[in-house]
Amino acid sequence: MPREHKVAAAELQTLSPASASAPDKDDRGIQLKKELGLLDGVAIIVGVIIGAGIFVSPKGVLVNSGSVGLGLGVWVLSGVLSMIGALCYAELGTMIPKSGGDYAYISEAFGPLPAFLYLWVALLVIVPTGNAITALTFAQYILQPLWANCNPPYEAIRLLAAVITCLLTAINCYNVKWATRVQDVFTATKILALVVIVLAGLWTLVRGETSNISTGFEGTRYEPGHIALSFYSGLFSYAGWNYLNFVTEELKNPFKNLPKAICISLPMVTFIYVLVNISYYVVLTKEELLSSDAVAVTFGDKLLGWMSWTMPFFVACSTFGALNGAIFASARLFFVGAREGHLPKAIALINYERYTPVPSLVFLCIVTLVLLVIKDVYVLINYVSFVESLFTLFSVSGLLWLRLKRPNAKRPIKVNILLPIIFFIICAFLVVLPCYVRPWEVGVGVVIILSGIPVYFIFIQWKNKPRWLENLADTFNFTCAKMFMCVLSDEVKSD
Repeated sequence: MPREHKVAAAELQTLSPASASAPDKDDRGIQLKKELGLLDGVAIIVGVIIGAGIFVSPKGVLVNSGSVGLGLGVWVLSGVLSMIGALCYAELGTMIPKSGGDYAYISEAFGPLPAFLYLWVALLVIVPTGNAITALTFAQYILQPLWANCNPPYEAIRLLAAVITCLLTAINCYNVKWATRVQDVFTATKILALVVIVLAGLWTLVRGETSNISTGFEGTRYEPGHIALSFYSGLFSYAGWNYLNFVTEELKNPFKNLPKAICISLPMVTFIYVLVNISYYVVLTKEELLSSDAVAVTFGDKLLGWMSWTMPFFVACSTFGALNGAIFASARLFFVGAREGHLPKAIALINYERYTPVPSLVFLCIVTLVLLVIKDVYVLINYVSFVESLFTLFSVSGLLWLRLKRPNAKRPIKVNILLPIIFFIICAFLVVLPCYVRPWEVGVGVVIILSGIPVYFIFIQWKNKPRWLENLADTFNFTCAKMFMCVLSDEVKSD
């Protein structure tokens, strides 16, 4: 490394004399504080899982399953499958106690290239697309009452979505406690909303109105392709069960709190989801449910009378909490990727006053804002399910591979081998079957993944880069450090 680069690196590490007395700082850098307790862990999992999906689009399960009976079965089995996956990730998360979730596990099992490809698609598609669509959903439901007879203006929705993304990014930059308090409050709010739906549905059921659910399995579609698509819709509403693994390093006593949070969260969400869908099926006819673009709002309009305005409000609160949890957790993914040398080092910087990964949060915010400008951002969601399922398959394959490769490794939690085998088979089914049902989406998803290979070899694998390029990178990193009052996290890999 040239002398000027060493000087820049040294300056990065010692930028603030005041930070020398910080409790978590050592000679190598600083670390993110362990400030997340069990309740915070539960709030992150529940808060990210319960987004807009259960309020807006349960019809995806019904339209592909064809019947109320199979639809409820899909909701139950999707919850069970998510629980099995979460337990497998609990073993991975306690065996490899690093933040970053799938990225850290794929890297440990299969090496840097597959891990970089996961980071690449997460950067381009998975994380910012999910955040952008969640922000747009929030804006849509907040603004809709102001335009009762038509849709809110396109520009107003985009602007409010951008404002709320920036606001939540600022909260997460300022203080971890603030972010977790926001998460706790809005998780409680969305659970309250679902309880209202359940109680209203049960009251209707007690009054003997069972005609809508008496059809049972009538109209069931047994084709494997449609069953797979119904599971995709169900699993989409459970997405987020692995987000606590993104912040393992900030979790107090992760060996105990990670599995506890999983075992509390997933059964609770599954139980609530099944009761909510029973309420939907009791109150709404099959035709009403399939024709609705926002099932919870249609439910409220039909049953809650003058209180029907609460449903759009609850949907907005739900998406607000989900966006906050996603920003908090997913920013750690890019932070860890930068720490491993797969993204610019500036993204691995930590603010030495707030102990938050400010550059990573700002970077994620910028990428999300760029996607908000794209008019057809919703098209990208078509490719997310396949790509996520593929890399989840990689992660559970890594668990099985590490069982063979490192049989004596320390595993504070070791699940029965049948669980990862079952999860592997089901994930493989969900990855392979869409190749026949939706070949175009699968093809585009594969192209996005493979496009990361030349990027890896040019920017990561190629070590003897021109001096001007290295100087430019050092200048960028040092500028970010001064701008955001940051120093490098420890364990950052140097060239």
